[in-house]
Amino acid sequence: MSKYDVSISVIMGVYNQNDEKVLREAVDSILNQTFKDFEFIIYDDGSQPDAALILEKIKKIDPRIVLIGQEKNHGLAFSLNACIEQARGKYIARMDADDISDPNRLKVQYDFLEKNPQYSWCGCNARLLDENGIWGTREMPEAPAEKDYLKYSPYIHPTVMYRASLFEETDGYKVSEETLLCEDYEIFMRLRQMGKRGYNIQETLFTYREDSDSYRRRDFKRGINEAKVRFENFNKLHVLFPTGWVYVFRPIIACLVPREMIYILKRMKTRKKPWKKELESELIITGK
Repeated sequence: MSKYDVSISVIMGVYNQNDEKVLREAVDSILNQTFKDFEFIIYDDGSQPDAALILEKIKKIDPRIVLIGQEKNHGLAFSLNACIEQARGKYIARMDADDISDPNRLKVQYDFLEKNPQYSWCGCNARLLDENGIWGTREMPEAPAEKDYLKYSPYIHPTVMYRASLFEETDGYKVSEETLLCEDYEIFMRLRQMGKRGYNIQETLFTYREDSDSYRRRDFKRGINEAKVRFENFNKLHVLFPTGWVYVFRPIIACLVPREMIYILKRMKTRKKPWKKELESELIITGK
């Protein structure tokens, strides 16, 4: 008999998500999955009363939603660890409070991990969304190697599904000031050091919100902290020399560039636009 009560535990940390429409889109995208055997654990990370009330309303939508949390804000890493402790699933899937999962995301990832025991987690490609709609796609390396960790994390964090057994071998996300806003980068590098392997399914199964606000959260102190995380883990991954040093300083240099400029450069760099065909097909179907 399996020691797991459900196939998948979807986990989501939420802090002051005041836009009920955006939150409902994220939640509904999980509740409307073609794969039905899951629980949805949402951690309220000390939201203000108005935002907390929205979560209480959402909790009542579906019995698969489990709302937990504390009044004090602890950060995403703490929130996710709390969800993992509560999880009863064979697999643990990430989700964020402002993104959208395609209806078949959980099924595709579940089937992949069932058939490929050599991989401990999997992510996927994603459309990029801002206040004006879809503006591009992000294609991730299929089977990331050590070199793929140099520029940035080779996985889009909220797209990832882990084997729950991984968290019996590691302490989970590292809760510290240094890993704030790069907790995913750190855990993926740490798992790689343990000999674990991840994979990115080469399908677009997710819509990831990336607008100008996404680049306003990092300050110089956090840039230094991420540089420390990079140095320590690049060294352990044996990619520090000869070129890894350049990427160690990347988050510090980025702090010197205006946030709006980074956003513009990111958009300019996104040259592949298969999403245009998707939109054209949608317009034909809907008659818009």
